[in-house]
Amino acid sequence: MPATPALRRTLAVMAALPLLTLAACGYGSEAETDDSAKVAAGAEKIDGLDSVRIGYFGNLTHGTALVGNKKGLFQKELGATKATYATFNAGPSEIEALNSGSIDIGFIGPSPAINGYTKSGGKNLRIIGGSASGGVKLVVNPDKVTSLKDVKDKRIATPQLGNTQDVAFLNWVAEQGWKVDAQSGKGDVTVVRSDNKVTPDAFRAGSLDGAWVPEPTASKLVAEGGKVLLDEASLWPDEKFVITNIIVRQEFLRQHPKAVEAVLKATVETNKWINANPDEAKAAANQQLEADSGKALPAEVLDPAWESITFTDDPLAATLDAQAEHAVKAGLLERPDLNGIYDLTPLNKVLKAAGGPAVDDAGLGVK
Repeated sequence: MPATPALRRTLAVMAALPLLTLAACGYGSEAETDDSAKVAAGAEKIDGLDSVRIGYFGNLTHGTALVGNKKGLFQKELGATKATYATFNAGPSEIEALNSGSIDIGFIGPSPAINGYTKSGGKNLRIIGGSASGGVKLVVNPDKVTSLKDVKDKRIATPQLGNTQDVAFLNWVAEQGWKVDAQSGKGDVTVVRSDNKVTPDAFRAGSLDGAWVPEPTASKLVAEGGKVLLDEASLWPDEKFVITNIIVRQEFLRQHPKAVEAVLKATVETNKWINANPDEAKAAANQQLEADSGKALPAEVLDPAWESITFTDDPLAATLDAQAEHAVKAGLLERPDLNGIYDLTPLNKVLKAAGGPAVDDAGLGVK
């Protein structure tokens, strides 16, 4: 469909986001690796690679990466090929790092994966697996907002223009019959794009009435006196929706399929261990967060945040397709061609070997 002037401005802003983020933080920071990740004696390199570079965010919805790093499970499967890690604060910077070859594989939310795929004409990345579902909430100041209808005329934060939570909130607002200009955030609700690191301070200061945010930011707001008004999971069939995918550079997938398979084997093993040992996994994720950022989460934030996230190998492809449609309806994205965004063949091979069921690409897989 032809782009309106407002839509062209929005897309221009979104296209600039990777550059703005990269100027602030480069290609991410190196993540510390636990001693358990030492290369086993006699191990061999996979596909002749010296290393596989893995990117993820320093938050709990990327728990598969946090725990897999902390427990040395990626290194175990990669043998003498070194697992190295970089952490990111936002999706655009991770997509830019993937496109530039600074990382090979990444854990990322659905909206940046969609944007990265469509902006490259479907040439730069593939989604090769799932990682997490859920962990997103609308938290409000209970003195100002006591019901969903009270959200109208309030100031509600989302992490970034066009990011996964921003799209979800704009879609929810539209379903209430309210109008908001997606680019400016002005309308029946004022949408404030606020970095998750500063949102709790703004909420405490009273400049925000609430926020639609992922964990652990949501639980940080609750610790500041906020109240969970809505869990996004309640809006989805079976209360499941993708919050974190695994992506890979297409060139890397073609050239190093055994390395990709090794990483996927590690993610399947990690998710299995997380679900069998939730308390130990929660502690491991928090220890890796502390190693990466210098600060662990307190129990009053960590416990409820971890409980709201489901770790799964299934990429929940149908929900990604729905999220893309939400972005189109909000005017943040031209209708995308997502055919070929998934290649789940390596994952299904790993799942079959582990005795698990295959996962589905919702008709959006490579042909």
